[in-house]
Amino acid sequence: MSRIPLVLAALPLLLVARLLPDEGLGLAFRLAAASACLLVPGALLGRALRLPGAAAALTLSLGVLFAGLVASFALETSIIVALAVMAAVAVVALVFAARTAAVALHWAIGAVAAAGAVFGVLIWRFGPVLNGDALFHLARARKLAVFDQLSIDAVAEFADGGPHPGYAFPLWHGALALVARLAGVDTADVVLHEAAILVPLAFVLAFEAGRALFGSVWGGVAALVGQVAITGLAPGNGGTYDALALPATAARQLLVPAILASMFLLVRERRAAQALPVAAGSLALALVHPTYALFLLLPLGGFALVRLVWARKDALTLAGGLVAVGLPTAAVFLWLAPIVEDTAGHTPSEGEIDRALERYSSELDVSSADRYSLAPEVFGRSGAVAVAALAAIPLGALASRSRWAAFAVGGSLPVLALTLSQLLFPAFADLVSLSQARRVAGFLPFTFAFAGGCAVLAGLLRGAALPVALAAGLWLHYRWPGDFGGLDHGGPALATWIALVGGLLAVPAGLAIAWKLGGIERRGLFAGLAAALFVLPVAFDGAREWRSPDTPRTPLTPGLVDALRDLPQRGIVFSDLETSYRIAALAPVYVAAGPPAHVADTEDNRPYARRRDVIRFLRTGDLGIPRRYGARWLVVDRKRSLLRPALRVLHADDRYLLYAL
Repeated sequence: MSRIPLVLAALPLLLVARLLPDEGLGLAFRLAAASACLLVPGALLGRALRLPGAAAALTLSLGVLFAGLVASFALETSIIVALAVMAAVAVVALVFAARTAAVALHWAIGAVAAAGAVFGVLIWRFGPVLNGDALFHLARARKLAVFDQLSIDAVAEFADGGPHPGYAFPLWHGALALVARLAGVDTADVVLHEAAILVPLAFVLAFEAGRALFGSVWGGVAALVGQVAITGLAPGNGGTYDALALPATAARQLLVPAILASMFLLVRERRAAQALPVAAGSLALALVHPTYALFLLLPLGGFALVRLVWARKDALTLAGGLVAVGLPTAAVFLWLAPIVEDTAGHTPSEGEIDRALERYSSELDVSSADRYSLAPEVFGRSGAVAVAALAAIPLGALASRSRWAAFAVGGSLPVLALTLSQLLFPAFADLVSLSQARRVAGFLPFTFAFAGGCAVLAGLLRGAALPVALAAGLWLHYRWPGDFGGLDHGGPALATWIALVGGLLAVPAGLAIAWKLGGIERRGLFAGLAAALFVLPVAFDGAREWRSPDTPRTPLTPGLVDALRDLPQRGIVFSDLETSYRIAALAPVYVAAGPPAHVADTEDNRPYARRRDVIRFLRTGDLGIPRRYGARWLVVDRKRSLLRPALRVLHADDRYLLYAL
């Protein structure tokens, strides 16, 4: 085996990529090489600690990036300091990694990455536009990439504002900013196209999690197939994979599988070193999307309990893994507490609860303002694979000695019990907000239950499982192809109740079946093929639903963007709410206001007071209003306002006017 880590090839590849144009194929190579370079510290640390795999590389790299960003903020300098910290750690890790023999790359990893690359090409071709939440995150990533003096407050949208409690420490934004700096491209190109680059990594992480849980390559394939069907194929047009560059999606599709893969390896291999990527990944998850780290503890806690009941094994490693997840999560929540306390509505009023219940009424079963639960149809809304996974949860009793069965059953029961209870769910929604509480349904281990169901089916029917899986996939996809966007009909409520009641009965049944029959499962080729055949109808329909965006990918005119980027960094620009939101994303400046839906309602941010001032300015033209915010420039959208103040015009086009105040 070579003593030179293969991951070091990312560095010369980046140098070569920088010679290519910053558009088209050249841009893709630049982004891919820069992204690979960010994984170098974690990959070297993983090799030094004998922790191979993409999960360890990602989580440990983000842990190092966290330390680097802390240094940048503490020294109030640029993100180059964070890059220097990552480089220093990589150099030190290389000394130890070079002494450790490389682990041969399994053929399946290459095949999975290649499949992800094909999917990534489609994401690139039919990728998203800059709108909605993407603009919010682009604004923060741009400031991190460009500003010479960084702090947590400096990356906010307002010069006199404060952090958003959900993204107070901009870890993922820092990763995007470093990709932009390393690749030598604009941050907007990263936010637009990085999702396509990350798809192969998402595929590999899903596969690694499945292989670690099932102890089988084909079990990993089955889990991957289920994940891709739910996430990318059933919704059509790439599903949520086209948003992998954004923190919420990256947290769910990258960090959660990475933590699970590391957790399952910790339980299987019983090596203390495996707790490091679990802890690093949990810290990253808690910083990137805090509530998701809390949600992840539910299925992991249930997994530990059912595993102890069924097998009376893995107690120490499961406890250690839960501590590795829980401690970083608790630390981040303690740090966030003062910021959350400063946020209006962190303890929702009766009126706010009523508005939330009305907004999400299609997803809820409501008895009163303090008695409501998720509608059972929500769980099967992702289509045939989700419905099959729900029905497969009780089948864990037929393989109760297996870790996957404990995770499928134990991971599902807490989520189902919490969300379907009209006593527990309102209290949980008060804790994390109803908007966030709805999302805990996505932490039910669908893909692992689906893969486990395929393993049990193969154990019962062997080769006959293949036509049965195809027929079941055709029928379920025809009946429940998926309900995306607003919930119209969802999945079958019966499947959810089968999962809950059957899961509860599976716990005692699993004990009896294990004592009398042992396990009934086959995790080999037939299980993987059964999963693939089941998903085939979903894939066929999903492949037909790719659409190019029908709006411009950037929301401001090129001339205005160029003019804004010529302004001094950290300058304050005044405009209407929507235009301000776009300006903050596309230029390294601050704005005076933004849409309240995209601004944390804190004492410093005052989004509604700022909105009133903008409305008053657009009505009166009083220039004292923008000047009170320290604004030195004014942008008028010709379609939104008839104001034409007697000021010096710096830029004019068919849509926008830029004035010097």
